[in-house]
Amino acid sequence: MTAMTAHVISTLPDLKQVVADQQHPLLFATVSGAHLYGFPSRDSDVDLRGVHLLPLRDILGLAAPRETQSRMWDADGVEMDLVTHDLAKFARLLLGPNGYVLEQLLSPLVVRTTPEHAALVALAPRLLTSRHAKHYRGFAKTQWRLFEKTGELKPLLYTFRVLCTGIHLMRAHELQADLPTLLTAVKAPAYVRGLVTAKAAAEHGHLSALDGAPSHERLTADIAALHAALDEAEASTALPDATDARADLNDLVIQTRLQAG
Repeated sequence: MTAMTAHVISTLPDLKQVVADQQHPLLFATVSGAHLYGFPSRDSDVDLRGVHLLPLRDILGLAAPRETQSRMWDADGVEMDLVTHDLAKFARLLLGPNGYVLEQLLSPLVVRTTPEHAALVALAPRLLTSRHAKHYRGFAKTQWRLFEKTGELKPLLYTFRVLCTGIHLMRAHELQADLPTLLTAVKAPAYVRGLVTAKAAAEHGHLSALDGAPSHERLTADIAALHAALDEAEASTALPDATDARADLNDLVIQTRLQAG
């Protein structure tokens, strides 16, 4: 966690009380979004993500259960966004493979944890595959298109972040979502640190408002270079093509469900 993120987190409402008030018991809740990625601004909303457990009665009945719960509200002037998935849906997303939910699971910004959360975290290294490169490549392309449309710093930093996360994952077999940390591990342009600092001042700040901002041509070339680095890292990674943890993850879902009743 960066010093900036720690400072912003310390000013937030009581997140533990927030997650304690949910309809279904939460197996875990973490902070995601800009706080996890290392570039929150003082007016950033708080993205809470986690896993809840539906009652066995809801699973066994005829009606299709509502597996995802979401809620947005204002708490002391801070916009809160809470999204949780039922354990079974979250497990399916993990097997996707989906780097986004893995980041939520492994976020160091933990609001609530349980033994089941710890069991999921223990399985995480076996869920990492070479196919996660595709997830990060696609995410980067989406954010880059958004940046080209809006000119905002936020999608630009997201583009750099997901490409660096994907490269580092393929090379080091470690999921790292904090952009300032990634800039040390992955060869990324030096100006990105300045963009992180600028983003801290305004959630929806624009690149055009910055003195000495990199040109669009420079950004395009640098993003293309990171895409090439991700392609190369994927081609040479020792990560497996598929997980061998599916059966253990399935057992964890069944056991957790049966124990809860």
